[in-house]
Amino acid sequence: MAAGRSYLTFVRDNAPFLMVGAILLFLSSFGQTFFISVFAGEIRSEFGLSNGDWGLLYMLSTGASAVAMIFAGGLTDRFRVRFLGILIVGCLALACLAMALNSATWLLVIVIFALRFCGQGMVGHIAVVATARWFVATRGRALAICALGIMLGEATLPVTMVWLKGFVPWHMLWIGCGAFALLMIPILWRLLRLERTPQATMSDDNTLGMDSKHWTRAQALRHPLFWALVPAMSLFPAFATAFWFHQVHFAAIKGWDHLALVAIFPLGTLSYMGSTFLFGWAIDKVGAGRLMPLYLLPLSAAFVLHWYAPSLIWVAFGVILMGLAGGGQATLPAAIWSGYYGTAHLGSIKSAATAGLVLGSAIGPGLSGWLIDFGVGFEQQLLAYAVTFLIGSLGMVIPLRAASKRLPAAA
Repeated sequence: MAAGRSYLTFVRDNAPFLMVGAILLFLSSFGQTFFISVFAGEIRSEFGLSNGDWGLLYMLSTGASAVAMIFAGGLTDRFRVRFLGILIVGCLALACLAMALNSATWLLVIVIFALRFCGQGMVGHIAVVATARWFVATRGRALAICALGIMLGEATLPVTMVWLKGFVPWHMLWIGCGAFALLMIPILWRLLRLERTPQATMSDDNTLGMDSKHWTRAQALRHPLFWALVPAMSLFPAFATAFWFHQVHFAAIKGWDHLALVAIFPLGTLSYMGSTFLFGWAIDKVGAGRLMPLYLLPLSAAFVLHWYAPSLIWVAFGVILMGLAGGGQATLPAAIWSGYYGTAHLGSIKSAATAGLVLGSAIGPGLSGWLIDFGVGFEQQLLAYAVTFLIGSLGMVIPLRAASKRLPAAA
């Protein structure tokens, strides 16, 4: 009860900034795989693409957005969200309109790039970096509350869009998404009227990383912890993305109606919500480093259930477990980078890590689509992916223990 009151008081006292993070993360849904994949059947049909073709195109576009993130992500260290965030939201709206109006296959690569770069990449990156910088002692709770935005998107948008496709041409749905993004711009502008510059929000005495200093991106890239964590963190976006991306194919090979499959996705969102708040609380209490090796374990169990699943009830349990892991993915990475490397160059450091995660989300659909075309069943792939999550969890333990010894005493 006290924890609940603490959360409510925290939200009340920091509502404008928390709302900004939540709105931005909701808008990032338009560039996320769980949203784009809803239209996979229509896109493949309109442009004459096989599963492998669509996966390769998606992989190339997403890979290009990962490269762009390396250079663009550092802008969050220099510009206010009131400027940079609103600019990127405007670009995301244009990308949605381009998806609705485009009729050329070669332009589809550029459109998907724009959606992935602006949505999954920059809008989400800006929201998380700003939140991690705005809050210090309550960083875990703030990240958890802002993550409600992406949770709402995951819970409502896929099933809503699948339902609406029965009444409205799919192109019109993308126009509606673009219009909605544009409508959010004046709201974000108003909420951010009190925002300070990134440099002004950085406090030297309470946001230091290992060895009691603020690490630059070049220093972080030379540190073994970075390269131990990024591949492991990339497993979630790589293969969870593959699952969402091929949801139409998954439903078909299981013999289920697509709408029946997406109807159980909100169960995962509910567990995602509870898990995110739990991880947010636990980060503030015990630290992100102790939690990091654990969060992929439910994902491994989920993919075993998806592989076996003789009925939708088994997939429902798997989706719930995916939501449990998603709470860690939503909160732990930003807390790790800010806690271990400091916040002065957080945007640049996190953009390099985000590029790895985005690259993972590019490889997953492309690899799985190619394997499907090559004759490797998607169900068998899911079992193999479950093993990689276990390996990733084990690979984080020793590097995190070594790095934790170098944290400031206050941490």
